[in-house]
Amino acid sequence: MIESIGLNRGATERSAEPAGQWSAADEESLFCNDLETTPTPAIGTVLVTGASGYIGGRLVPELVSRGYKVRVMLRAVSAGDLERWPQAEIVAADALDPASLEGALDGVHTAYYLIHSLVLGPREFASADIRAARNFRETAQRAGVKRIIYLGGLGQDEGPLSDHLRSRKEVADELRKGTVPVTSLHAAVIIGSGSASFEIIYHLVKNVFTMPIPKWARKKCQPIGIRDVIKYLVGVLEIPRTAGGRFDIGGTDVLTYEEMIKTLADIVGRRIHFFSSPITNLTFYAYCASLFTPVPASITRCLIEGLRSNALCADRTIADHLSFEALSYRESIVRALTRDEQDRIATRWSDAYPPAHALAIKLHELKKPPRFKASYSLLTSGDPGRLFASLCKIGGRQGWFYGNWMWRLRGAVDRMLLGVGTVRGRRSRSRLKANDVIDFWRVEDLRDNERLLLRAEMKLPGRAWLEFRITPEGGDHRLAVKAWFAPEGWFGPPYWYMFLPFHRFIFKNLIIQIEKTAQEADKN
Repeated sequence: MIESIGLNRGATERSAEPAGQWSAADEESLFCNDLETTPTPAIGTVLVTGASGYIGGRLVPELVSRGYKVRVMLRAVSAGDLERWPQAEIVAADALDPASLEGALDGVHTAYYLIHSLVLGPREFASADIRAARNFRETAQRAGVKRIIYLGGLGQDEGPLSDHLRSRKEVADELRKGTVPVTSLHAAVIIGSGSASFEIIYHLVKNVFTMPIPKWARKKCQPIGIRDVIKYLVGVLEIPRTAGGRFDIGGTDVLTYEEMIKTLADIVGRRIHFFSSPITNLTFYAYCASLFTPVPASITRCLIEGLRSNALCADRTIADHLSFEALSYRESIVRALTRDEQDRIATRWSDAYPPAHALAIKLHELKKPPRFKASYSLLTSGDPGRLFASLCKIGGRQGWFYGNWMWRLRGAVDRMLLGVGTVRGRRSRSRLKANDVIDFWRVEDLRDNERLLLRAEMKLPGRAWLEFRITPEGGDHRLAVKAWFAPEGWFGPPYWYMFLPFHRFIFKNLIIQIEKTAQEADKN
């Protein structure tokens, strides 16, 4: 069943700053303004799959700004998606469900295939990727799609490829088995604000004082900036002769992974002691890295496994079709750090993690209310706008206003159990939109100056939500927080009662601090 939604209203994002400032900044973040190719919107509908992910989320606004009729394909459509892409058509479809693809591909001229199952972990993503690619190829062929553009991984065939890179290669081969011409671009490490690779390197540099360097960390790589990846993706669409071609894309530098880490450490002024390590087990390093970075072990392991082989551009023919000055690794790092400092990260790897978050049961979808709930509130004369702006800053680097050590302890336990933990943080320090991540929560619903509903994504014996509400009461307002819990299994009820004594202590003081922060903002 395909759900198609036409959008006519402007996108909004909740922020402590005026919305217009964010919109202007968003316009400035477009990467293809100086691209020398000519837009060709007359070709018809362009489909972007994987639009909820890091790359797809950056590509959609570029295509829209160049006049294309864009259709966005998601596994599930939420209110936040409707606001995020006001000038695009949104369809709900799953590449693992062939029937759902028919409506998504109907009338499409070019389809960007940006789907991958990396977040499922090394044991599951390969088979899922092949099935998805086969379904997509067959449906696209029946629908009369003229082109497919695919972004895959870059790795040398000098030895055994990692499971991830081998899967990327197999997906490209599977897509090419049909009659629809496939343009495939192959990139190594992608550096940009919010990318998984950048956040792994950055947080390792930030959080460790000494770092072991196994022999595979001296393999060579050609990292590429996110803005250059987007330029190539848009550029090949606007150059018809690239149809059917396979192209390697990369930045200007050839570096070892050790040199990449050292360069970032030099930029941020961190002194780290590096030493050669005889331990080469990739699983061990992936697990350790996941403890020091926001990126979960399932993704970290797949990326680190790619370090076993060199990742250089062997095929440079892309320059014959599309030529522009690519960024150096250092330039890409500086741009990513600047975006982070300016709190202007457009998309983040966590947008698509965990993989099934879009299909998770929502609070309003439950047949009956959760069995357990606990609520705390206070009456305040504070301005609802200030209160809402204050509560929208919870989590991430700024913490939870009160009892941060308890939140972090719960996150650390979750992390050791291979859950998301609190280190996942948030995309923006001051802005929220539906589906945003806040530590081990995800924004399920967001209503200006009224409601913020968070859905738990940590390891739990059940389902949990945390709801904040601001409601008028007399001439004042009531600020309330409510915890909802729907237990599953025998351990569900004991789990709730075990943490119930802490709820009053944490949540009561949390809303007190939210009000206090709002009052201080009023004074300023």
